[in-house]
Order: sequence, then C-alpha cells, then structure tokens
Amino acid sequence: MRIGMIGLGRMGMNMAKRLLQGGHEVVAYNRTPEKTEEIVKEGAVGSFSLVELIDKLSPPRLVWLMLPAGKPVDDHVEQLKVLLAPDDIVIDGGNTYYKDDIRRRESLAEKKINFIDVGVSGGIWGLKVGYCLMAGGERQVYDYLEPIFKTLAPREGYLYCGPTGAGHFVKMVHNGIEYGMLQAYGEGFAILEGSPYSEYLNYAEVAHLWNQGSVIRSWLLELLEAAFGKDQRLTKIRGYVEDSGEGRWTVQQAVESGVPAPVIALSLFRRFGSREEDSFEDRVIAALRREFGGHAVVSSKEG
Repeated sequence: MRIGMIGLGRMGMNMAKRLLQGGHEVVAYNRTPEKTEEIVKEGAVGSFSLVELIDKLSPPRLVWLMLPAGKPVDDHVEQLKVLLAPDDIVIDGGNTYYKDDIRRRESLAEKKINFIDVGVSGGIWGLKVGYCLMAGGERQVYDYLEPIFKTLAPREGYLYCGPTGAGHFVKMVHNGIEYGMLQAYGEGFAILEGSPYSEYLNYAEVAHLWNQGSVIRSWLLELLEAAFGKDQRLTKIRGYVEDSGEGRWTVQQAVESGVPAPVIALSLFRRFGSREEDSFEDRVIAALRREFGGHAVVSSKEG
C-alpha cells in the first residue's frame, strides 16, 4: 500500500522504515526537511509540504500522523481537511487524548473523510520487534488498513478496539499501567539501595535474576539490566521524570468513571515530586524511560 507519513520523530521515522521494509510505499513529510531527506535514503518518496505529499498519493489517500498531541495535530487535521477528498483516510498514531479523536472525526466527516485513531506502543525498539497497535474507528476502514497494521506489528500485535477514540483510550490506560509498573520497580530498587546489603548487590545482576522465572519478570527488567550495566548506580542522570499526558488523562478518567486507581494516581504525583528531588527510585524510572522510549534524561552534575 502507498501511505503518507507526517512526522518523522523517534517513532515516525522508525515506523516509516518498517513499512518500507515490509514492501509498502511511503511518502514522507516532516517540518524539518533534514528528516525527510534521511528517510528518502531508505527508499521513501520525499515531500516538503503537505500539498506535495497529497499530490504524490492516489485515492483513497492514506495519511498517517505521528505528531505531538494537541495543537500540532489540530493544525494538520485542519489543513488536511482542505486538501483531502471524500473516502480518503487520516490516521492519528500519536499519543492523543481520546476525546480529541471524536471531535476531529466529526470535523473530517463533514468532508466525508475517514478517521482512525491508533495507539502505538513500542518506543525505539519498534523498528526491530514491531509495534503494539490499538485502533479505533469504523470497522470497514480498519479492515482496509489491516495490511499496514500487519506490517507494523508483531504477530497478534494489533487489535480493533471499537469506535472512534477506543484505540487511544486503550493506549491511555496502557500508559497509566506503565506509570504504576515503573514506580514499583523504582521503589523496589530504592529499597535495595537503602538496605545494609546494597554494597554487595550488582543491580544489573538482580534485574537479570528476576527475569529468570520470577513472577515479576518483564521486558522492563531486561531494559533495567541494560541501564544498570551502563551505570551501576545511575549516577550520570538526575531522577527527573517527565509525564507525557497519558498518566494525567488516565487519572482524570478514573475520577470521571468513579473507578479507584490509587497506584496510578500516586505514580503520577511521584513524577511531579521527582522534579524537586533526586531520589534513586526516580533515577531508575528516568533510566527506564530512556531505555524503552528514547526519552531525554537530565544529566547529573556529578556525572
């Protein structure tokens, strides 16, 4: 299939590469032309404006957005609404708030343009192992796009979640759970660090050990083993942990739904606190986010 990819950041660039490797044709556009030029070397068709991108696609045109949530997506959707034609398809694969999906679908529907929301998980490792995809929208449009999902995802790694917003809703809850898991690992290793046995423990070895049949084994522990292997006590980074929106939205949804979610809520509040402190547990979380998502860390003055 031929698809336009708008946004060539950490995720968008690797997704474009995976699509190319899977035999799809990619027409790429990025606000900064250097990224477009980079993916052209991998076999993509470059475009340096939205008009040029649309001109290089054939009906029904498929346009996948990988942009920061909020205004950047709104701005591009409004421009695409003018440029696209009935039956064309806009796919938002960024970390969008699900209620914004519903609003955007209604706006595009005025021109009979289709809209699909896709929550994407996989971080910087997605190019190699595939992306977990959670999709929402019209089922027939999802079915039409399935060859693209099949290429991007590992086996059994994509799912139709329901009508518009469902994909990003499921991804939102996924990220809320992630907050709680990271917090638990951070606290656990902080307890080890504060114990009388800390001087005897190699944390990379502990993380490796816990992945050998224990009930807390996970990919996150594999990444933590790698992080500790590079920096045994994580002295080169500060325990400054950003939140990218989904944790806040998950807690907000829990309040709206009357569902108790104390672990996720507290893990969100701990991230706020991390910006004033520099605890070992927060350094663990910051290191993990760097390992799985390529998220920036704040360097330690000592490191």
